[in-house]
Amino acid sequence: MLAIFSAGIAPGLALLSYFYLKDQYDSEPISLVMRSFITGALLVFPIMFIQYVFQAENVIPEGIWSALLTTSLLEEFFKWFILFYTAVKHADFDEPYDGIVYGVAVSLGFATMENILYLVANGLEYAIGRALLPVSSHALFGVIMGYYFGKGKFIVPRGKWLVYSLLVPFLLHAVYDYIVSLEKNWLILITPFMFYLWWLGLRKVKSARELSNEPIQKMTGT
Repeated sequence: MLAIFSAGIAPGLALLSYFYLKDQYDSEPISLVMRSFITGALLVFPIMFIQYVFQAENVIPEGIWSALLTTSLLEEFFKWFILFYTAVKHADFDEPYDGIVYGVAVSLGFATMENILYLVANGLEYAIGRALLPVSSHALFGVIMGYYFGKGKFIVPRGKWLVYSLLVPFLLHAVYDYIVSLEKNWLILITPFMFYLWWLGLRKVKSARELSNEPIQKMTGT
């Protein structure tokens, strides 16, 4: 069990450390980052309950739309909601890159708990595949969500960026879920998609760091 727990938590903590250390101007309080991580982890349980109710009551007919709405949209919305109410309004969120730190923390908390539960149920042999696909993809969805949150806090028009912060991760998550749901050729499609996701995520990291280097007055237009 210790081996499963270690394998389940290690990828999430490694990725969180990587993006946290990219914050070169004013590192966020570890306590707040870890609170976001733990809150993201706890999100797994209400989401699992809602998904169970939807399935048991047949709220949405089985099929691709059911998977997209009860997985992609539900997960990204809850992460977005938690990010908005636990981090964005906090005084320590004082530069655009902070959005990426907290977005990744919430997403990786969720992915880590989900990963531990999956490995407990299915075995340690899935640890590498889980680290490369679900955990990494959640981290990158968090990067993109946090990037737009950072712009939404500091750059006008703020409403547009906040909409993007939910819409773009949802669409990317939906594409990911659709690919992995395919019975054939999913590996051929997921490989270039993951390369694209990493390229996009690292590009957002670079852009957020550049924005964080600009004066707040210039970003807000004041």
